[in-house]
Amino acid sequence: MRTPVTIIGAGLGGLALARVLHVHGIPVTVYEAESSPQARTQGGMLDIHDYNGQLALEAAGLMDEFRAIVLEGRQAMRVLDRDGSVLFDKADDGTGGRPEVQRSELRRILLDSLPAGTVRWGHKVAGARALGRGRHEVTFADGGSVVTGLLVGADGAWSRVRPLLSAATPEYAGTSFVETYLFDADTRHPATAKAVGGGMLIVPAPGREIFAHRESGDTLHTYVALARPLDWFAAIDFTDAAAATARIAREFEGWAPEVTALITDGDTAPVLRPHYVLPAGHRWDRVPGVTLLGDAAHLGVPNGEGANLALLDGAELGRALAAHPDDTEAALTAYEQAMFVRSAQAATFEGVELSEIFSADNTPHGLLAMIAEKGG
Repeated sequence: MRTPVTIIGAGLGGLALARVLHVHGIPVTVYEAESSPQARTQGGMLDIHDYNGQLALEAAGLMDEFRAIVLEGRQAMRVLDRDGSVLFDKADDGTGGRPEVQRSELRRILLDSLPAGTVRWGHKVAGARALGRGRHEVTFADGGSVVTGLLVGADGAWSRVRPLLSAATPEYAGTSFVETYLFDADTRHPATAKAVGGGMLIVPAPGREIFAHRESGDTLHTYVALARPLDWFAAIDFTDAAAATARIAREFEGWAPEVTALITDGDTAPVLRPHYVLPAGHRWDRVPGVTLLGDAAHLGVPNGEGANLALLDGAELGRALAAHPDDTEAALTAYEQAMFVRSAQAATFEGVELSEIFSADNTPHGLLAMIAEKGG
């Protein structure tokens, strides 16, 4: 393939694509808005599945590096009732296909696998336009620009590349996470640490849910899920950590204190994470010289599949380009048709479809019935 590839976005999907292209000797440059790899925290735990995310890492030749960062025991899962009763407790016996890693560590091994200079940091995209004959110009906020014969938007929910292909824009999904952390939990919050166990905790109820995960060491990372309109959250002053914590905690009055301590005793200020989605089955007509991957292409509610799909998108696009060295459009067509089908398939978050939080059946017993049906 003679056309260098320009990737916008150094998330997992963009880096997986860059790595697979590098493995196949295809020149690539990644432009990233963040100023450095350490510019911000990279989020929490990811379960990398043997049917998509791990396939991408195999294509990238990084399975040994991946296995080295797996946190043993974190596939354990338990379900509690709101009174703290343990209703389901599944140990991590090492046979599951979803080992857990820290997102930051996964990103690190991808970055380390690329030649120096592949990622150009501090390049925030201001816009992109078609020049004809499959060529595109990308302009950056600092006034610079680049012209490319193959442009890939791996730039997430609010992609600046997507408008070249689609008029779709993300819409609020009706649910949000409020994110908190407890540090040194085994020592400082022993009852809560015991409730969470060694892996993931889920405490569901109609319209609300608490997820918590034991990360590296004894850090507990909590996602409080609430089905509320954006106006409801807008009425909460998240710059006042104490007031915001108290308001969120009121939604869980009467729940077991070792569970609500995940909110009330947080060692970090609560952070609001609204969920946005692209239209179900989002797709576009083939446009020469440009495509999308990951959230830029198929943004959905958090369901345990987003990072895995982005990784596989990147790897599959890279392999398609390598398989069609003299026909970029054939490669993009093959990639997109497979990606559209893959991303439209229903996926679940540890066995739970987050959108079901709206349902009156979003209860521990409803969750257990679903787990039993899926053979969990």
